[in-house]
Amino acid sequence: MSLQTIFIIISSVLALISPIVYSVAIIKGKARPHRTTRFVLLIITSLTTASLFAQHNQVAIWLAAVSALQSVAIFILSLKRGMGGWSKSDIVCLVLALTGIVLWRITKNPVIALYFAVAAYFMGMIPAIIKTYRWPQTEVWTFFILDVFAAIFTLLALKHWTITEYLYPLYIMLINFFMVILIITPRSKKYIG
Repeated sequence: MSLQTIFIIISSVLALISPIVYSVAIIKGKARPHRTTRFVLLIITSLTTASLFAQHNQVAIWLAAVSALQSVAIFILSLKRGMGGWSKSDIVCLVLALTGIVLWRITKNPVIALYFAVAAYFMGMIPAIIKTYRWPQTEVWTFFILDVFAAIFTLLALKHWTITEYLYPLYIMLINFFMVILIITPRSKKYIG
């Protein structure tokens, strides 16, 4: 078994464990995912998986496919046990994310499509970032750190460092690491609101 295969397996296992950790936290009331974010991520991870498959990507496809599966489970749980979804900032982020998704799907250039996908993913994460900054106790850092390491192992598995290969796992690593920092960094109650 090659080192690349080992890294892909480790990445996939971590990405499969993380939604289980998060789902248990949601069911126990320790985490409350943001509904808008989870809806956008469901669409994006599904389309990213399809896009990477169409590009015959053999490394990042595994992380994307597992992310799509976790998005389905977490979105379903967020409907009953989540937060947010209809504030002005949620709707603006949703519209911007959906615009990015549409632009991503209509472009014929896979690299430009990947940029739009990552931009849409980021716009979809903004409501969760705002929620987590205000109420860090509504998230569990273990979910996000598992995805950080899943992305790291995906990056380690890359043979060719082209933007189409590394952009998605690099983004996953950075956004999840940022969420970990938001959750674990102490803040004064006067700033949390």
